[in-house]
Amino acid sequence: MTVTRLSVFPLGGALLFPRMHLPLHIFEPRYRALVTDSLARDRRIGMVQPREGGAHPALFDRGCVGRIAEVQALPDGRFDIVLEGLARFTLVRELDVTTPFRQVEAELEPVGDSEILGLADRASLEMEARRFAEGQGYAVDWEAVSRLDDESLVNGIAQIAPFDIASKQALLEAETLQDRSRLIVQLMQFFGRSGDDVGTLQ
Repeated sequence: MTVTRLSVFPLGGALLFPRMHLPLHIFEPRYRALVTDSLARDRRIGMVQPREGGAHPALFDRGCVGRIAEVQALPDGRFDIVLEGLARFTLVRELDVTTPFRQVEAELEPVGDSEILGLADRASLEMEARRFAEGQGYAVDWEAVSRLDDESLVNGIAQIAPFDIASKQALLEAETLQDRSRLIVQLMQFFGRSGDDVGTLQ
């Protein structure tokens, strides 16, 4: 694995996967500074979830680094950006820095080829996604969903599904696409049955 220095954006509920995209609206001054710095350097930002609330929360050990693929600078200093996922990373240590945003040393994981699901796993995921979406009252273009490749479907659901932070982290850390797909099915069954308010789509 390659050890690298990353500027990180701790954001609960926001997952990024290699080859996927994540749109973000950047308004806090420290993260506006992060984007400005990233654009002047290598356009990379490490997305990682915080373990807790507060001004300086502990971070989960695994995240994903993305490259700013699209950026729109707004007149008041805010940004609309789209990150393209490059590689998952494991946090080695947090660095003592003077920047308003946090920086870490992290090991980047090698990125393999796109994975595919078995027919049974794909069918199970689509069936449970339909049931979950109907239960939550989401309008979904199922014809468009059926055309997605397996990786885009699984990781796309993992990114937008309204699960809690710990569940989202488990999805990020799943080692194979099959593992992630089966975990999504379990989570949709659990949250769908619970009747609780599982949140809103990111």
